[in-house]
Amino acid sequence: MNKTTFIIIISVLSLGIAVLLFFTLRQRHDMKEMVEQMEFEKEQLQEEYEDLAIQFDGYQELDIQNDSLQELLSREQQRVQDLLEELRVTRATNARRIAELKKELATVREVMVEYVHQIDSLNRTNEILTNENRHLTKQYQEASTQNQQLQQEKSQLTEVVKRAAMLEIKSFVATPLNKRDRKTRVLSQIEKFQFDYTIAKNITCEPGIKAIYLRVVSPVGELLNEARGYTFFYEDAELACSAAQNFEFTGEECSGTLYVPLSGEATQGFYNADFFVDGNMIGSFPFQIKK
Repeated sequence: MNKTTFIIIISVLSLGIAVLLFFTLRQRHDMKEMVEQMEFEKEQLQEEYEDLAIQFDGYQELDIQNDSLQELLSREQQRVQDLLEELRVTRATNARRIAELKKELATVREVMVEYVHQIDSLNRTNEILTNENRHLTKQYQEASTQNQQLQQEKSQLTEVVKRAAMLEIKSFVATPLNKRDRKTRVLSQIEKFQFDYTIAKNITCEPGIKAIYLRVVSPVGELLNEARGYTFFYEDAELACSAAQNFEFTGEECSGTLYVPLSGEATQGFYNADFFVDGNMIGSFPFQIKK
């Protein structure tokens, strides 16, 4: 091997090492930026949870002459504290759990809006507290809008195609029935729930026979009708559900009805109904059963 050839080989190897070093440093820089962004998103979410916890503390100071509402507020306040503690110990790199905690925050805010309306209807506060309550309600709405925008932006960046093809519940009605399958408002007479739903038109979704699964969670956190043994997969986990049925989707709007029997007496308070199709949650709806 002559000197010229040796120099060429050394030059090529040096260039290759330089290129490899450049891409390695670039990758480390990109990873660092990604981790910093995830840390920033976690800090923002934690601030939103802390703000919501402060808002709950403010409502607990009010003289609410309604034991049921007071109990619901205390339960939701504890739920926020539990989720906040979980968020604090969750790694920022755990993107899936961070996203789930964002969804939980949106759900709590929806419930809070309902509580605010009930508190207003009691008309037990003076003018100053009412104005403060309106100000807080505006903050909830603004924070909820910001959260929805963040969720929408993330969805557009990561799951544009999947979202376009995913079905969606357009409307939902929960009806309590007695043993004669007639609508009732008497808590002790409720034997089952009837859930009427409408799936929105979606020409992007692949048509065919599909299965819809319904999970109904009681105010105490219990899954209704779990003993029937219906299961399905959602986010790599096998979940039990309250009811299920097959339906044919053609791309056009379609409707259906599901029934969920009760094993005991109905509990007053807020229930939550979640619908799933093709491994996706296509609708989540809270509804209230009063005494």
